[in-house]
Amino acid sequence: MRRYLLISICILITGTLTAQDPHFSQFFSSPLTLNPAFTGKFDGIWRIAANHRDQWPSIPKAYVTTSASVDFPILKGKIPDGDIFGVGLSGVSDQSANSTLKLNYGSLSLSYHKALDEDGYNTIGAGFQGTYSSMTLDVSKLYFEDELRANGFQQGTSQDLPAIIAGGKNRNYVDVNAGVLYSGSSNGENNYYLGVSMYHINRPKMSFLDKSWYLTGRVTVHAGGHFKLSDVVSISASAIQQMQNKASETLIGAALGASPNASSENPVTVYLGSWVRVKDAIIPYLGIEVGGLRIGASYDVNTSNLKAATSSRGGSEFSLIYIKRPPEYKGIPCPRF
Repeated sequence: MRRYLLISICILITGTLTAQDPHFSQFFSSPLTLNPAFTGKFDGIWRIAANHRDQWPSIPKAYVTTSASVDFPILKGKIPDGDIFGVGLSGVSDQSANSTLKLNYGSLSLSYHKALDEDGYNTIGAGFQGTYSSMTLDVSKLYFEDELRANGFQQGTSQDLPAIIAGGKNRNYVDVNAGVLYSGSSNGENNYYLGVSMYHINRPKMSFLDKSWYLTGRVTVHAGGHFKLSDVVSISASAIQQMQNKASETLIGAALGASPNASSENPVTVYLGSWVRVKDAIIPYLGIEVGGLRIGASYDVNTSNLKAATSSRGGSEFSLIYIKRPPEYKGIPCPRF
């Protein structure tokens, strides 16, 4: 019965409150869900990224989120030196309450970054993103409070069910997102950046009932940097503040990188660090980078009052970023994730 009640709570939250977006603790490893202005802004010729998150594993498949993206700069010979024109494609799959509610997003992103100096070390850019989204509700998995009888749930007897069925099991909508990004370097090796993005600018309507519920805009402020401390040691730090409707979250943290074979043709860097979601969780992080491939793993450890329900198991998360670079490629400093 505890399982049924938990499923009911998840569905009621999804259906009655202004929706919140899927999110990643490793936000720094999911550039196109963080800010469309990151499109094409990297040191290479193309980039792929993938993320997978399983939130609250103590509740079977409460929230499972997967994303993937590919982006690349274009028209390099037709725009001024140091400028970047980026194009990207991305997709997100988010499943809630044991796949009772499924959301799928497909996005096309464009960005343009203008160099502020001759070397292209400092740039400012803007990005735009159009998204086609679909939601599917599996009515057969729904349980409601008024279906509870002395001998358990009698599924299909809820007074709310006819209205949901009449409203339809599928919803589609178009979304518009945008952002701006400043990226800089003081010596051609380090990098620091500051960006602001807003998702759901057009506030699309989304509801399985005949009511006017709209997706509230999500505003994100984020910053980060990568700095060498020595020939073999570096530090990568980042922070984010997100606000959507009455919900907000603040994450901040850093990871040290060690490259014992930094002088070799294929250096290996190991990252160890932690991020903190203020008033909610501690997020240890472990990553490894070989050439243009970086793999990261993290685990949310709940520290808030929610830890009683989740047994402090906030969720596991894995990320992958690969940047293709030709041999002896030397580009301008860009945000690193």
